[in-house]
Amino acid sequence: MRPSLYAVASFAAGFVFGVGLLVAGMANPAKVLGFLDLAGAWDPSLALVMAGAVAVGAGAFALMKERTRTLLGAPVLLPGTHRIDRRLVLGSLVFGVGWGLAGICPGPALVLAGTGSAKGLVFLAAMIAGNGVFEFFEKKKPVAPGPAQMRSS
Repeated sequence: MRPSLYAVASFAAGFVFGVGLLVAGMANPAKVLGFLDLAGAWDPSLALVMAGAVAVGAGAFALMKERTRTLLGAPVLLPGTHRIDRRLVLGSLVFGVGWGLAGICPGPALVLAGTGSAKGLVFLAAMIAGNGVFEFFEKKKPVAPGPAQMRSS
């Protein structure tokens, strides 16, 4: 696998993802909050975007389960564990609360920051700071858990 081809493919995938977020309205915090406001003026349009994303992701994972290498020749690495533990549940709760309060999640935050949005830049700074706090406390643990076990297909 050539690094330059990998970089170009990564850029293209990120660019398409970012444009998709903008076109779908996922980078608009007001639209996202409208989707999350089930008791008020609920806007279900983002449910279609999410359903489409889940369908594409499910198809891609089904295809990649049969392969040992990506289209660019890198090994296919999938998580080896399917266990739902305390860390996963707490992380999901923190993510959901943050998404519900700000109307922004990490992907759209990068898109918003790239457009120069003050909300996007503040969210991105807070996300990086939160990651730094997490890493600080992870390093303080007596035994670091390390990355999740990955298996090659």
